[in-house]
Amino acid sequence: MGVIHGARQKARAEVAGAIKDQARRQLAAEGAARLSLRAVARELGMASSALYRYFPSRDDLLTALIIDAYNALGTAAERAFERAGTEDPRRAWGDVCRAVRRWALAHPHEYALVYGSPVPGYAAPQDTVEPASRVALTLLAVAEAAHVAGALAAPEVPAASCGTVVAEDVQRLVRSPRYTLPPEVAPRLAAVWAQLFGLISFEVFGQYNRVIDDRDVLFENAVNELAHQIGLRPAVTDA
Repeated sequence: MGVIHGARQKARAEVAGAIKDQARRQLAAEGAARLSLRAVARELGMASSALYRYFPSRDDLLTALIIDAYNALGTAAERAFERAGTEDPRRAWGDVCRAVRRWALAHPHEYALVYGSPVPGYAAPQDTVEPASRVALTLLAVAEAAHVAGALAAPEVPAASCGTVVAEDVQRLVRSPRYTLPPEVAPRLAAVWAQLFGLISFEVFGQYNRVIDDRDVLFENAVNELAHQIGLRPAVTDA
């Protein structure tokens, strides 16, 4: 029975994967707002009723695609941090930012699904929250590594003003037992997180077209500035 059950699960996963692959092609061609289960089923040669056994509604399929996109982006960021290590947090910061940008440029339609315009009539469920937080938590881990190593500079704004800048839930995250970061780091992290994705979104959505040609240089300069805003110091090397 176990072998049969495993084979069925594998077959189901393969069909679900084919459905999502076809849906991604439809996203690229027509956008998320026009995603149609019937059109996906037609392209796959499936009956609509058969597809509904995998994804009961358009929103269920959208949610699966969104979770996949967030997880793929999160994996890219986490792997970049793992490869960089914690010896030089500023370098790790740059590597993570570059990995996020590379993924976005390689998967513009999936990036647009999660960071573009909201899909009319769709409300993301709670299931998307954890995958969506993976990049932010990776950036937070870089800052934590810098703090532990004594490579995180003091903020340039008074500590008393920091608590009013960001929501309580962001402050609570920094204060969790997993981190030793001072609470005043929270507003800096929230700001640079937003700026990083703003930079990437401008590039993915064509805002730099006919304005900025050397986007690699722009991004590198911006990443260094964001590191400075957080307080990441360059690694100290022995002379």
